[in-house]
Amino acid sequence: MIKIIVLAFILAGFISCGYTPSSKFARESLGKKISTSVVISAYDPQNTVIMKDAVDTAITKEFHATIVDKSQSDTHLILKMSQPTYTAIVYNQNGFVTTYRMVIELNIEKTYAGISKTYTKKGTYDFDIVPNSIVSDSQRYDAIGFSVTKAIRAFIAQISAEGAR
Repeated sequence: MIKIIVLAFILAGFISCGYTPSSKFARESLGKKISTSVVISAYDPQNTVIMKDAVDTAITKEFHATIVDKSQSDTHLILKMSQPTYTAIVYNQNGFVTTYRMVIELNIEKTYAGISKTYTKKGTYDFDIVPNSIVSDSQRYDAIGFSVTKAIRAFIAQISAEGAR
C-alpha cells in the first residue's frame, strides 16, 4: 500500500512539474518528415557516404522523425562535411602514437516553413591504434560515423533549445 502511495506522489511530481522531452521541441522545430541532401566532397567521396548514413540514422533515432523525399518533407537539411582531421593525442613511452582524435565539422542548412538557417557543429571521436601502425579504413569509417553522430546530436540539442523558446 505504501509503495502505491509513493509511486502516486512520484507520478504526480512528474506530471505537475511540466517536464517535456527535448525531442518534442525538436519535432516542433523540424516537423515529423525530414529530407536530407549531402554535398559530396570531391576530395573524399567515401566519407560523404558514411556521413549520409550516420545523419539519416541519427535523425530517425534522435528526432524520431521519418526520412522522406524532399517534395514530401516538412524540413530539408543540406549537409556539408569538412575534411576530417586527425590529431595525435596519446603517445606511448617509445614516442609512437597510440590514440588519435578525429574532428569533423558539419555545416547544416535547415529549411523549414520557407525559412533557411545555417548551423555549424563539430563532432569528435577518440580512437586507439596499434603503436607504430597506420589508421585502417575501418577505423577511419567508424571514427567518421561517430564524429558525425556527435555533431548531429549537438545540432539536435540546439534545435531543441530553439524550439523550447
